[in-house]
Amino acid sequence: MAGSPVVPYPHGGLARHVNLPPGERLRVLLVEDDEGDAFLVGELLAETNSMIDLLVASSLSEARQRMIGVDCVLLDLGLPDAQGLDGLRQVLEMSSGAAVCVLTGRSDEHLGIVAVAEGAQDYLVKGQVDGVLLTRALRYAVERKRADVNARRLREVELRQAESARLERGLLPQPLMSTDQVAVHTFYRPGRHAALIGGDFFDVVQTRPDRLDLIVGDVCGHGVDEAALGVELRVAWRALVLAKVPDDEVLPALEQVLMSERRLQEIFATVATTRLDLDANRATVRLAGHPPPLLLANGRVAPVPAPGGLLLGVRPRRPIAYDLEFDTDDWSLLMYTDGLIEGRVGEGNERLDVPGLCGLLDEPADRDVSLPELPAWLVGRAEQINGGPLADDVAMLLVSRGGGR
Repeated sequence: MAGSPVVPYPHGGLARHVNLPPGERLRVLLVEDDEGDAFLVGELLAETNSMIDLLVASSLSEARQRMIGVDCVLLDLGLPDAQGLDGLRQVLEMSSGAAVCVLTGRSDEHLGIVAVAEGAQDYLVKGQVDGVLLTRALRYAVERKRADVNARRLREVELRQAESARLERGLLPQPLMSTDQVAVHTFYRPGRHAALIGGDFFDVVQTRPDRLDLIVGDVCGHGVDEAALGVELRVAWRALVLAKVPDDEVLPALEQVLMSERRLQEIFATVATTRLDLDANRATVRLAGHPPPLLLANGRVAPVPAPGGLLLGVRPRRPIAYDLEFDTDDWSLLMYTDGLIEGRVGEGNERLDVPGLCGLLDEPADRDVSLPELPAWLVGRAEQINGGPLADDVAMLLVSRGGGR
């Protein structure tokens, strides 16, 4: 090979060329117990200036130790410690992202076809390949493997997105209401670290012309299991409300669902519920370890002073109801999950928390924000103070009557 220095491997092959970027070379592991055949493969690659670094193993056990960083495995199907397709299956299992090409004899060509069906990228018949064909086959095998991996990853992403969309429909339904006495605005934003939708959920159900029930909840954790549990809790709550289960029994029944369906005993949920009596212009609020709703009325903002209650799934206990009388026909109730108030304030460890959220709603700029846009505006301000996206999911329900403030 004139023009470039060549340093052969023990069984042939081209050594790393110092002037070529590593990304343009392939690292191939030949698993072959016949020294003559191994030498021939090395020479075929060397004579074509293939830009392939060849490693040689004479058995599967030796190949296992040299598999790291390999782009392609060139496998002889007749080895001392594995014969035929059994050896191929072991290599496919250990090779991870590496492509696999099979070497067969003339009398075993049918095995090559079966090997491709088993997962190999290609097969070559000994004695019927030259250096150009061998190099091309190895490079094509690597590209096919990469294409297969990319196609599988794309499919996995599509499946996750479809799964997330199904879960989102279950967690964040359309309000089941017909009244025009109040308006309900919903909002959801996933946390920055959540690959899937989290366990935050909400729902709105009207059971009588003058009665509206609302819930906001949060299952601890992120991922498919937590989201699925959140869907179960929301659907169970809607069923309990529509079935006219007594008010004080709804959350205890919901807790039973949580404790029977959770995958780990450590899983818990926080919940806030509100029942609106529209004719009486009053509300009943129940909290189970959840942040209190905020009342916007008469130009002021204040948390509803309902008892905090215990988390669902920790120690069963009936939440205490708090009756809220509205003294005006212009008010709003903001229900939210704790992702909204857990962002940082400044560079220390101080959190926004409920007082900070009240402060945001008291800002002069808040007065110029319409009620439908208010939840998104709040998240934007919380992220601005946090110095970036909020880490946790945020779900909000804003129910308003009259002017809303």
